Amino acid sequence: MYGLKSDITIDTHDALYCLEDYEKQAAKWCPGCGDHAVLTNIQKLCRDEQLDPAKTVFVSGIGCSSRFPHYMNTFGFHGLHGRAFPVASGIKYRRPDLSVFVITGDGDCCSIGAGAWIHAVRYNIDMTVMLFNNETYGLTKNQTSPTSRVGTHSNTTPHGSVIPPIHPVQTTLGVSNVSFVAQTVDWNPPHMYATLKAAHEHKGFSFVHILQRCPKFQANLVEKLTTSKDDLCLLNHENGITLDEATAKSFKHFEDHDPTDINRARMLAEDKDKIYLGLFYQNKNAVRYDQYGAANLGFTVDEKIEALNRELDKFAV
Repeated sequence: MYGLKSDITIDTHDALYCLEDYEKQAAKWCPGCGDHAVLTNIQKLCRDEQLDPAKTVFVSGIGCSSRFPHYMNTFGFHGLHGRAFPVASGIKYRRPDLSVFVITGDGDCCSIGAGAWIHAVRYNIDMTVMLFNNETYGLTKNQTSPTSRVGTHSNTTPHGSVIPPIHPVQTTLGVSNVSFVAQTVDWNPPHMYATLKAAHEHKGFSFVHILQRCPKFQANLVEKLTTSKDDLCLLNHENGITLDEATAKSFKHFEDHDPTDINRARMLAEDKDKIYLGLFYQNKNAVRYDQYGAANLGFTVDEKIEALNRELDKFAV
C-alpha cells in the first residue's frame, strides 16, 4: 500500500534508452537493400548495450552505406570519400569516452580509402568497423568496384571485369597488429547481430566484413548467395561468435576454428570454395594507439602549455 515504510530498494538506471531513441529519419535506400538490415541490427545493439546517444558517434565516407549516420539519432560525421578512418581515429584518440562506429563500403574502403584502411588496422584504435560489401558502386549507378568478381558486367566493364578482386578479410588479416576480423551476411540478422555485438565488446579495431545485398545492380549474385546454403560455412569455437541453437541449425556446413590461430585464419580467408562466417581472428593483447592519446586528457590549459614549453626547450640553442 502507498505510504508504508519499506526496507526494499530498487536500483534504477539514470536513463533507459529504447529503439526509438536511436531512430531518426526513414532510410532512403532501395527496397531490399541489405543496408536496412544492418541499420536495424545496430539500433538494437545500441539499445541492448544502453549506449548513450550523446556519447555515440557514427562516421562514414561516401557511398550508399555512408548515408548511415543520417539515420541514427546519435552524433555522426559524413566525411569525404575514403576518409572515414582518419576522422574516426581522431575522434576516439581525443575522446576515449565515446563509442565510435565506422560505416564504409567496398569502394570507399578498398579503393580510395585503402591506404587509410591499412593504417587504421595497424593503429588498432578502439572502434567498431562495418564494411558493407555489395561488390558494386551503387550510389553512382553500377560501376565495377575493387571487390567485384571476375566477369562482373557493369557500366565500366560491360564485357566483364578481368582483374581479380580484393578480399577484405584476407587483406585485413595481412596487416600487422590486426586484432579482430569477422565476417557475416545481411540476410541472416541473428548471425549479424551476434557478430556486431562481439565486435563492439572487443577493445581495439574490430573489423566486420558484411556481405550485402544489392538487388538493383547485383540481382543474380544476391539470388545465388541467399538461396543456396552450400556456399556458406559457419566457423565454430567456444571463443568465437556465440549463436543460439536455431541460428546455428540454419547452416548446412561447419568448420571448427580457433580464432587465435592467425595462420589458419588466413588460409580460410583464401579459400575460394566456401564463404566462412564468424570470427576469423582475435588478439586481445594487440597494442592500441588510442591509449597513448589519453595520457594528457586530464591536463589543464596551464599544464598543457607547460608541457609544450618543456618539449620546445629541448631544442633551444
